[in-house]
Amino acid sequence: MADFWRDCGFHLSERDERGFLTVTEDFLRAYINRPEVRPVEDSCDSERALHAQLLKNPRQAVSDERLAQLADPDAVENYRIVLAFRDRLVRAGTLEAAYMDLFLESAPSGGVPVPPLFVDQLAHVILRNVLDGEENGLKLRAGELFYRSQNVTISDGHVMAADEEVVEMYASSGGFGDLGRLIAEAQTPLRTVELDVLTPENADLYWQRDQAHDTVINLNFAGDGLDAFCRVMEAWVAHFLSVELSIQPVQEIRDERWVWHIGLDAEGTRLLNDLYNGVEVDEARLARLLSLFRMDFKDPQVMPEAMAGRPVYLALSMNEESLLRFKPQNLLVNLPLADRS
Repeated sequence: MADFWRDCGFHLSERDERGFLTVTEDFLRAYINRPEVRPVEDSCDSERALHAQLLKNPRQAVSDERLAQLADPDAVENYRIVLAFRDRLVRAGTLEAAYMDLFLESAPSGGVPVPPLFVDQLAHVILRNVLDGEENGLKLRAGELFYRSQNVTISDGHVMAADEEVVEMYASSGGFGDLGRLIAEAQTPLRTVELDVLTPENADLYWQRDQAHDTVINLNFAGDGLDAFCRVMEAWVAHFLSVELSIQPVQEIRDERWVWHIGLDAEGTRLLNDLYNGVEVDEARLARLLSLFRMDFKDPQVMPEAMAGRPVYLALSMNEESLLRFKPQNLLVNLPLADRS
């Protein structure tokens, strides 16, 4: 069975009895050895000593007085951020618990207390755990939406999502790095590079390119790409909450008893809120809607009694810059569950 997403840190962790990823010392060392805190040529002796100590014991407490001994103020700030995140992981015990705690804690304030990069990295490694053993490359590509922003192009009725970072790279350099940028600055035409669109027929391409993020997924209604995305969302919720769901794309919401909805991104949240409240939505905003979904609980008893058996509607949208920034945490913290009511 082929491995995938080998750079996410999955192999540095271990599963507990629930299948959650434990916070191991090797996983913590990966953060201590990030480029933001790894010593560079002009790092002071105190900084080098601290880094060596933390690599030996990544759970070691570090006082403000110890950090004050570092000569570089930027290094001090970077250590504060990384060590605060490390402490969160250690307190939570598992990566899944740490991920949930981030959003349950931030709900009153509306802000997440760690850098977005760290949130995406947690989603990445947790989803690697969720999809362990998956053999469908199209599902793995759909999983990239959980932790990487997508640039969306709608043309001839096709909704194509490509990795934002890769699109920007090709736009600025044609995919040739520094050489490409020099050519672009000289206004010399670059070779046209077309990214492969994954389909069920060529999905095996993904195994050789899973870390390159250079394939495209088609999110057309009733298409294989959108179906793969639905199946990954179902698996994500089941892993965290042990709740079985069915998620299917729908073309519209016709429901006089519409009682609950979840936006899968900031734009989708605002759109569903306005539609639910009867606010008129202009054509430009509707055009940014990529898909609606209907979610049904396989066991209605896990829902609040007044809602049992009713569907939950979801919306996935791009923003004004044609970027899709899916928030998988919304599926976890916004579900109508009886034990939360």
